[in-house]
Amino acid sequence: MQAFIIDRYGPKQPGRIGEMPEPALRDDDVLVQVHAAGVNALDSKIRNGEFKLILPYRLPLVLGNDVAGTVIRVGARVRSFQPGDEVYARPDDDRIGGFAERIAVKSSSLALKPRNIGMVEAASLPLVALTAWQALVEAARLQKGQKVLILAGSGGVGSVAIQLAKHLGAFVATTTSTANVEWVKALGADVVIDYKQQDFSSVLRDYDVVLNSLGTAELNKSLQVLRPGGHLVSISGPPTPAFAAARGLAWPLRQVLRLLSFGIRRKAKQRGSSYTFVFMRADGAQLREITSLVESGAIRPVVDRAFPLQDTSKALAYVDSGRAKGKVVVQVVM
Repeated sequence: MQAFIIDRYGPKQPGRIGEMPEPALRDDDVLVQVHAAGVNALDSKIRNGEFKLILPYRLPLVLGNDVAGTVIRVGARVRSFQPGDEVYARPDDDRIGGFAERIAVKSSSLALKPRNIGMVEAASLPLVALTAWQALVEAARLQKGQKVLILAGSGGVGSVAIQLAKHLGAFVATTTSTANVEWVKALGADVVIDYKQQDFSSVLRDYDVVLNSLGTAELNKSLQVLRPGGHLVSISGPPTPAFAAARGLAWPLRQVLRLLSFGIRRKAKQRGSSYTFVFMRADGAQLREITSLVESGAIRPVVDRAFPLQDTSKALAYVDSGRAKGKVVVQVVM
């Protein structure tokens, strides 16, 4: 099958289109003909080698952390899917490979595609929607009437997180550039901070939750926005000892992560707040919840551009540029 492959790690590795063997089908797997695959910043980070210690992939590697497509075959123990089903998923992080004609996905990580959207839109959702769900619903336990700040509201995670937070009944503030202010308001944001004109930490106060997807400076400023007892959730790090334990990482690596997150955990504690790092995981049950929200109109996919499989390297470069509004998708079946 054709796939987009990296042969070695490094930011200057462009990747290539080549032939790879069809993935083996385990008893609890579903073999999917990929119609489209979402492109995420995570793909570039994996290519650059940033996750080598946590996710030791074997090279050559097919990237791609979001897929939508049609079921071809199912494993011997699979009862919930059958050939012909239209499905979507965030594959488990040790079995990625969406930038290819076919992929084997664990059945527990898969869900039926929302009926009211196409394959390209469906492929844009799993990773960012699950990230938003696990950050706001699972980690922060965001409640109706609470105030949440979602940084980078025009990005892939931010654009879905705004919609999810509004569905939960929260008051939503977000940050974006001048060009996207009206656009994120249309997604549901109640307050929009143009980061080119204002510093969010000097404007906002007494928020219950902050969802951070940016760097260290924004992470530290986020604490100033929280009320005592508030919750800072970050999807861009630094990872915590709790994350290391959940991943079953080796003791030396656990100590490294403990040191990396010590500063922000201490600052949060001093302010009477809490800090959680979220590294999203595949979850078919949560994805079914998201399907219901999409079909009800509570969440709509936001797709900036679609590239053909042959232009996957260009799609990755476009995501890396930071210019995308919403998600970028690789279209495998045109």
